[in-house]
Order: sequence, then structure tokens, then C-alpha cells
Amino acid sequence: MARKVSGRSHGDLRTADTRAKVRDNYRPSRDEILRYIAENPDRAGKRDIAKAFALRGEDRIWLKDVLRDLQDEGLLTKERKRLARVGALPHVAVLDIFGRDADGVLLAHPTEAIGNGEPPVIAIRVSRGGNGPTPGIGDRVLAKTFPTDDPAGPAYTGRVMKIFEKRTDAVLGVFRVLKDGTLRIEPVERRQPELVVDTEFQNGAKNGDLVEVEPARASRYGLPRAKVLAVLGSLTSEKAVSMIAIHTHDIPHIFPADVIAEAEAVKPATLAGREDWRELPLLTIDPADAKDHDDAVFAMPDTDEKNAGGVVVTVAIADVAAYVRYGTALDREALKRGNSVYFPDRVVPMLPERISNDLCSLREGQDRPAIAVRMTFSADGHKLRHSFHRVMMKSAAKLAYQQAQAAIDGAPDDTTGPILDAVLKPLWDAYAILKRGRDARQPLELDLPERKILLKQDGTVDKVVVPERLDAHKLIEEFMIQANVAAAETLEAKRQALVYRIHDAPSLAKQESLREFLQTLGLSLARGAQMRPNQFNGILARVRGADNEGLVNEVVLRSQSQAEYSPANIGHFGLNLKRYAHFTSPIRRYADLIVHRGLIAALGLGPGGLTQDEAERLEEVSALISATERRAMAAERDTVDRLIAAYLAERIDDRFDARISGVTKSGLFVQLPQYGADGFIPVSTLGGDYYIYDETARSLFGERTGKGYQLADRVEVRLIEVAPMAGAMRFEMLTEPKPLPGSKRSFHKAKGRARASQSRPGSRGRRR
Repeated sequence: MARKVSGRSHGDLRTADTRAKVRDNYRPSRDEILRYIAENPDRAGKRDIAKAFALRGEDRIWLKDVLRDLQDEGLLTKERKRLARVGALPHVAVLDIFGRDADGVLLAHPTEAIGNGEPPVIAIRVSRGGNGPTPGIGDRVLAKTFPTDDPAGPAYTGRVMKIFEKRTDAVLGVFRVLKDGTLRIEPVERRQPELVVDTEFQNGAKNGDLVEVEPARASRYGLPRAKVLAVLGSLTSEKAVSMIAIHTHDIPHIFPADVIAEAEAVKPATLAGREDWRELPLLTIDPADAKDHDDAVFAMPDTDEKNAGGVVVTVAIADVAAYVRYGTALDREALKRGNSVYFPDRVVPMLPERISNDLCSLREGQDRPAIAVRMTFSADGHKLRHSFHRVMMKSAAKLAYQQAQAAIDGAPDDTTGPILDAVLKPLWDAYAILKRGRDARQPLELDLPERKILLKQDGTVDKVVVPERLDAHKLIEEFMIQANVAAAETLEAKRQALVYRIHDAPSLAKQESLREFLQTLGLSLARGAQMRPNQFNGILARVRGADNEGLVNEVVLRSQSQAEYSPANIGHFGLNLKRYAHFTSPIRRYADLIVHRGLIAALGLGPGGLTQDEAERLEEVSALISATERRAMAAERDTVDRLIAAYLAERIDDRFDARISGVTKSGLFVQLPQYGADGFIPVSTLGGDYYIYDETARSLFGERTGKGYQLADRVEVRLIEVAPMAGAMRFEMLTEPKPLPGSKRSFHKAKGRARASQSRPGSRGRRR
């Protein structure tokens, strides 16, 4: 089956007929604009479109209005200053290859959902001459995608850039021996069925083992069967729960022998080519249980008379680039992992311990290589200048957040007492100045407390706590943000390729959805494509202390875009910064290592800089590390769910205070604030009324009574069922439904609109 492959440049679109029209002040139609954007995803900014159609002067103003109309109508969305068709694949995407067509061409779906409809099909183009990766069915790949013009075939073609580790059809489960001797596999995924294992396929598994199994083809009768492929460990071990997440999400957790050998062979960095900063009293401030320390800070008043009241802040970061060079086994493994993954019971590090916990850990009293930035701020918190340095440092003290805060609050100990006046107080004075700049900048200020799970020695949950948010935390956070900004500014000024940390503004569709929701609470959100964080902060300030404060914070959070990595800059909406790059954690994030290498190359700081080959691959690398970050977040969340479910498995029929954390047509998700765990209440169990889903108000309400439940409502629930290994809990609602003004009225309006639409000649219903 022949396919027409698109991916044309500006000039491809302008035929002789088009050029004639351009000379006659031709303006393209909306369809032509949409077609150009679809066919040129990497050149779809307003300037690119104007150039492609030779639009100048007033025509460019006309184009801006047309593009805004297309966005308002939901036909276009804005991504990284580029326009894209709504529901379109990004130019670089992670794909899963699921089969072949009649001609033997490999077919794939995007790994992550695109919009709400059916996932698009991508035809995989194999490189000619056998060059490049050779994918197969079941592979997960990173690919460049190109829209096609073939209405009968796949919507996209894809060119494979990288093949991830081979995927298999194996699944995880817990091996169980029932009283009658039957062998079963208890599922660890919520949608996974229970499986039966015949004795000949037991493969040495014992009751309670976590196993990898291969399901057989399901029979017409009874449960599907499976055979055990490997025993991964026992559930009685203290790290079994996180092991489930590691295998489920394909997280590399065992370092290959060549990587370990390379790490062990590394020699400590010397003073050669570095500034000697060992006398500067830099110190580390970290969580009390931290095993590695990759950032150190120092501050002092600025002695320049022209900057009265100003401060000089120094942030030193472990020089990982001194040990992890591009193209080595260490580097390849770090890129594959993308980042460290943090579970309550273990850490899966990006780099071996020889690097992360030894050579690059800024230990107290030991010489360590670092890349440092020295920043000067005015009294109002405005950064005046900064400079980067490759140094050798020696940490003056290792402090915990609570320890440093206690010293400032008047309770110093043997460690903090001697450095209180000379080191700690100047740090807090500097933070007070930087906070003025932060307050003027007005980043998004959501109030969503984080919970921490504390475990017993056996790996089970001891308790769940909400750590107090101290000024010590905020100080380190703001110092790191400013260091990240300085890194991005320096690399931009040097025209050095880099990976930005970007965060787009909420899409117009999400803005409108949020606006409709806020109207149900009597709140308003200004319209306009150029939203600012302070507009959201104004809404949050109005509900502070009110009953619906949690609800509004939750809905505003869900309206935000997801942060990611990209070589193209669009700024960071949440932090309200024009340029931002991760620089401060190269031990645990590959993005930071790239920025370090960029600084070394741009400033001539010695060996280990960013190579030309590496710079040319930044688009591919950005997509990869964005995907590994999302993978880590999902694995961490799943592990917390399983730990809490196991903790509460002995409390069936107990009552709990809860908060509604999600509303769907099929029921309510509820969260137990004390534990941070989620469960589900099916809509069929809510009572005798017929419940209707109101998407705008995030609620379910009774058709007859108009009473119901809304996102963030505080309710009382009873625990009915727990599946610990799947992390699933089912609850029963005990709180009576409450009146929801407007819900019943809006429902009948919707019914009326639907009837009117169906009665008009030529009207067609839309599938939602």
C-alpha cells in the first residue's frame, strides 16, 4: 500500500500558483494554514507561517488574529512557541510498536495518550541500507513523527531514533498456594486478572514470592493460565513493594558490570585547572536521612558601596562532569535511567554509589570538585550579575534542615553554634533579600502539603507525616532556582546549546474549563491567551481559609501543563521565569549533567564539556529524559499506593475522614488526608437516586434531588475492600449528599440543547 509521506519545508508548499497569488497580496485560507502547521511541526511558529506565505505588514496582523481564532475554536494549541493541531503528535514521541499491516509495515501507537479519542496509528519507516535502529513488534521506541496525507492509511509515519529495552508479554504477580493445593498468581495491577499455574510451570516459586509470569492464551472456561518465568524475591522482604514498581515500569535498577568497573576505576579529581575555594565556609543543608550531598551554599553582604544592602550568594554543585564523560559506559547508563527514582524504602540511583555517594558527595571536611556560581543581588532582590567557576571546595558543615532552622530560632547545637553568626545568619539575611525578588516575581503559589511515609525495619508503614515547611527549605529552594536561572542565562549569552526546563501556560481549553468551574463558585478568571501566575494567585488568595480552599487549589493544579525538558525555550510559567535550566542536581538528573557540560564548554573551564555530537542530539535526549521523569513519578506513586493499601488491609469496615479527589461518570475517587492514599466509590453504591456527571462543576448529582458530591468535599467513608498488591481500595460513602445549586438546572439546559440540536435539519451528533 503506497503512502504519501509529508514533512515538507517552507518552499515545498509554495507552488507556482501559490507564488502568483502571493504577488497579488494573497492571504492563505484557514485550511491552508492548518495544513501547513500539520506538515511542518518543527517550523510552526507565527514567524515561520508568515514567512512560508510571504506575509508582511498588515497581513501579519491579520495572521495573528486568524491564529488566535483557531486557538479559541479549539483547532490549534500552542506548544513551546509553536502552534500545533489539537490532538496532534509531537514531532518527537515515544511509541509502542504493536503489529504490522498487510504490507508488513510496522505499526505503532503513542505510549502516552493524545487527546481523548482513539490513539493515532503511526507507520514506522525503516532506514534504507540497513543503517540506524531496526525495531520489531513489542519494542518501545523514540521516533520523529511526520503527518501523512493518506486518509485511508495511518495518520503519521515515524522514523526511529532509538529503541528502548525490549518489552515482553510477561507480567508480575504474587505466587500463592491455596489450601486445596491450587497454584495462583495474585495480580499486582488493578486491571490484571488472576491466573492459574500448573505444577510443571511453577519453576521453583514458593508461596508469597513475587514472580514474573507469561500468561497463556485464555481458554473459554475458567481462569487464564500462566507459567512462572522468574522468581524476583519474596514479599516478606522489606523492599518487595518497590520491586513491583521497578519491574512494572521497566526501571533499570542493576548496574551492568562494565559500568561498575568504570566507576571503580575513576581517580579523584585534583586541583589542576581549578580555583582553590577550600577556605570558603560553604555548607550543605539537606534532609536528615540524605546519603549524598550535591549542593552547598554560602552568603555574605556585598562590600561594594554602589550596592548598599545587597548580598553575594554562592551556590556550589558537585562536578559530576569531571567523572562522567560523554559516550562512556557510565554516561550511557545514566542517560538510559534519566534520573534517580526515590521510593520510601530505597533509591534507584542514576549513577553508581562510587560516584553519587562518594566522589561527588560534598562531604564535610573533604576536598571535592564543584562548579560554583557567585551571584550578586541588590537590596530589593534583583540579580545584578553572576559568574561561574570550576573549583575545589571543602564543606565546612553538614546540616539537616531542622538543625539549621533550630539554630536560627535560638537553639544552636555543638555543630551550628560555632558557625551561627559567621555563616548561618548571613544565609538567612540573604534569603530575606531573595524573597523580596520572589515576591515581586509572583510565581504560582499552590498550597498542597506533601506527605512522607515512615517505614519500620521490616519495610511496612509505621506512619505518614506532613513535614513542616521551614524557612530552611525555602532558602535552599530559592538559592537553587536562582542558580538554575544563572546557568540558563550564561548558556544563552554564549549561544551554547542546552536543555531548558520548560513549563507552558495552561492551554486555552484548560483555561476555559477552569473559568467555567470558578463561575460555579462565584469567582472569575480573566480571559486572554497571555495568562500570568499572579492571576491564579489572586484566585487562591480569595479562597484562603474558606471551606473550598482545597477544592480550588486542586482544580488550579489540574489546569496546569506538565513541566518537561526541551532544547527550545518557552520559559517556565509556574516559576514565572523567562529562562530556566536544571543545573543543581547532576547526581540525580541527566538534564543537569548536560547543563554542566554546556557551561564547561561555553566558558572554557577544562575537559568534560558538551561535544558537538551531543549538542546535535539534544532534542532526542530531551524527549527521553522527560519520559524517564514521568516513569519515575508513576512508579513512586504506585509504590505509595501499595504500601498504604497493605497498611490499611487490616482495617476493613473502619470509618475514615476523606476528601473527594476525583469525580468521574463511574464514581468518586476519595483520598484519606491522614495517609495520602486514594480509593474508589462506584456510582452504583451512592444510593437510590440516578447520579449525573457534571464535568464543569466536577460533581455527581442526583437527577431527582439535585443533591450530590463535588471535588474536594470532605466526607466520611467506610473501607470495604483492599487489594494490597494492586494498591487498590474500595470504599462506601457514609456522608449524605448535599445540595448543589445550579447542577440540576444546568443538566436540563444541556438536555434541551441536545434535543434542539437533534431537531435541526442536517444536524449530526458528535461522539464524545
